[in-house]
Amino acid sequence: QVQLIESGGGLVQAGGSLRLSCAASGRTFSSGTMGWFRQAPGKEREFVASSIRRGGSTYYADSVKGRFTISRDNAKNTVYLQLNSLKPEDTAVYYCAAKLYYSTTSYARKEWYDYWGQGTQVTVSS
Repeated sequence: QVQLIESGGGLVQAGGSLRLSCAASGRTFSSGTMGWFRQAPGKEREFVASSIRRGGSTYYADSVKGRFTISRDNAKNTVYLQLNSLKPEDTAVYYCAAKLYYSTTSYARKEWYDYWGQGTQVTVSS
């Protein structure tokens, strides 16, 4: 059984930083895709960032480019999201997602992912 366990969310002031972690168990995703999405109240779940397989490319939503960084530790089967220069509009539940395969065209589509974590709340105060 695959599990994705997120951690690292919290309350931070605007301009601050957080580091989210997502530890996977049950399957190894080193050759696949691990990503982050977020969902604010009353809004659709949206793509934030993804990392494609070992040593592969990373992709970001325009709204977070230059502020967030996704990274992977394949030995730990874990993906991280470093959130810097946080803004109140970054407030959302952040979800980790994973798929055993990679794609250079589908990484931003939430429907494409097979596995999801339970989410971790990030709240940015102004």
